[in-house]
Amino acid sequence: MPESTPPDPAAPRDTTPAPEGSTAPGPDARSVEREHDRREQTPWGIQQWETAIPEPILHRAARIEDAVQEYREQHARKRGQVPTVIPYTGYGAPGWVRVLCRVLLTRRGLASDVSYAGVRGWRSFTSVAVDHAEVTITAGGSTHTVQSDRGGVVDAIVPIDLEPGWQTIRLSAGGMRDVDADVFVVHPDTRFGLLSDIDDTVMVTSLPRPMLAAWNSFVLTEHARRPVPGMSVLYERILAQHPGAPTVYLSTGAWNVAPTLQRFLTRNMYPSGTLLLTDWGPTHDRLFRSGQQHKQDNLRRLARDFPDIQWLLVGDDGQHDEHLYGEFAREHPDNVAAVAIRQLSTSEAVLAGGRSRAQERTRDSTVPWVYAPDGAALWTELGRVGIAELG
Repeated sequence: MPESTPPDPAAPRDTTPAPEGSTAPGPDARSVEREHDRREQTPWGIQQWETAIPEPILHRAARIEDAVQEYREQHARKRGQVPTVIPYTGYGAPGWVRVLCRVLLTRRGLASDVSYAGVRGWRSFTSVAVDHAEVTITAGGSTHTVQSDRGGVVDAIVPIDLEPGWQTIRLSAGGMRDVDADVFVVHPDTRFGLLSDIDDTVMVTSLPRPMLAAWNSFVLTEHARRPVPGMSVLYERILAQHPGAPTVYLSTGAWNVAPTLQRFLTRNMYPSGTLLLTDWGPTHDRLFRSGQQHKQDNLRRLARDFPDIQWLLVGDDGQHDEHLYGEFAREHPDNVAAVAIRQLSTSEAVLAGGRSRAQERTRDSTVPWVYAPDGAALWTELGRVGIAELG
């Protein structure tokens, strides 16, 4: 089995494997830029482990959040809670995998303790994350150790060689119970992938309306959320015509709601795939996180991780999907098979703050764009432009 080239470790991600014996360069911006340039030009076996980039100076809101987090963590540990790994679905290729998980404190050290089956969404924001926790990854006859970030999230590339298809890796933290995490290893010959937004694309949320956004995130369970008609069938049909294609769900939602989103996708028969979410709270340099930047970074990273794959990008016309997908298509035309936009209904568009003008998005694009209000109509439109075989 040929080993694929691991993705660029300088790509945006929250954590990297813990370096051993590293020496951090100076904290000024120029030295950080030089370090990035050096890592891009260094072979994989060295650049992943040799030198650590210094952490940036934290925004005041982030420092306050860290202080509160430290107090909550100390209090939870005194009550006997222990580190627990919450696994998320990752992806990879022969020679490497992208590991996604989160480390939280629970009473029994079981991932099921924070799955919140059958309870309301606000509970997912009360859990205590463990920052800079060491997570041990075991798979393919090798073991690696990585660290979580400030929010307890691990998002790391590790050099593990697994056969293409669905595989399982083992994760553990703090010497507690191991948990299994699924990873989808993409075959080197794969040339097609499916990337989908979530809000108003696979589930009806009208998320941009502030009060409704809070209601959806903190109150409703997945049982009360409505799937977009025909979208799960659309995805199944597309993947049936492209065996071995990876599926990625890219959203601006917080990792806190990952269990709820995963249950919604499973309950409504959406294909299994990787959830790419963001952390909750301020970042090192700003009070609020940028959802658009999160999506931009991950789109560009997917282009680096899988340079030979063309993605079908699916979104809606109520937020920023058209702009983001259009920008990505201009930057990486060879990585986009087509863009499919679900058109919101009149009431959904009002809640979402209006809709964009479709004709302006397709005018300067070299890739096909299709528009329709539901999955069945999008299937027909994708057949019209040659992306789907309508048989």
